[in-house]
Amino acid sequence: MSHAEIWTPPRAANRIVKVVEAVSGIHGTDRFPLDVTQVALEAANIFGWSDPISRVQAANIKGFEGALFTNGSRNEWLLLYNDTMASPGRIRFTQAHELGHYVLHRTLRDSFQCGDSDVLSWPGDEANLETQADDFASYLLMPMDDFRRQINCDVDLNVLGDCAERYGVSLTAAVLKWLKFTEEKAVLIMSKSGFIDWAWSSEPALKAGAFFRTKTNVIEIPQGTIASDDSIHIEREGKEVPVISWFPYAEKGIALREMKLNMDQFDCTLTLLILPKSIEVWPPSER
Repeated sequence: MSHAEIWTPPRAANRIVKVVEAVSGIHGTDRFPLDVTQVALEAANIFGWSDPISRVQAANIKGFEGALFTNGSRNEWLLLYNDTMASPGRIRFTQAHELGHYVLHRTLRDSFQCGDSDVLSWPGDEANLETQADDFASYLLMPMDDFRRQINCDVDLNVLGDCAERYGVSLTAAVLKWLKFTEEKAVLIMSKSGFIDWAWSSEPALKAGAFFRTKTNVIEIPQGTIASDDSIHIEREGKEVPVISWFPYAEKGIALREMKLNMDQFDCTLTLLILPKSIEVWPPSER
């Protein structure tokens, strides 16, 4: 049985997390954010493998975020990351993504080269190697137990922004992590030029019909929403808007909470919707 079959993303990340927690406790060092470079160089020792990552190196290559290569003898690996990216959080997630390829997929291929569509590519097929590497990075950088402890109040982009700062990741990565376990009916939307680029819903939101089929449809941001209002660049705590503004088959007279952040450096807009817990928004034909 191969290592890729043995080590699922959560289990592999948890193995490393426990070692990091033990070392942090012994030496009294800060637990977060994670020093991914140091972890990558020690990963082979943690798993008892003889083909370590021997170097973690910056590389300024256009259109490239991260890569992982082995040498001709397949006894050493090189982890590369683009250090010209907009934020340290993006760099950290890219490093963790490539470490995920090493831990989960090193027996499958000699090299991995990842662009911006591969790193932080959620949502995706769980059988996809890039999705698995993202999942590993998420569990490694933002351990579930610790993340849950940070959420002790009504969630907004301020709370999730604090989580992003704690773990040294982007706000997008932190929101996606929260959506994985929250009981809220919540939807994250990334839009560009007035159209939805991609969207990701929590499990309760999916079951209520609150999602967008972006793979097969071109979906315009609805008018009357915070996301469509060019005069509002940031709304971190959220404002109430009618649910039917986003989901036309919802019951009238009910509001959801909409948050927004214009991400000018990426020429896109991040929108977070939190719906009432009791609401259903399925079209009549799908109820």
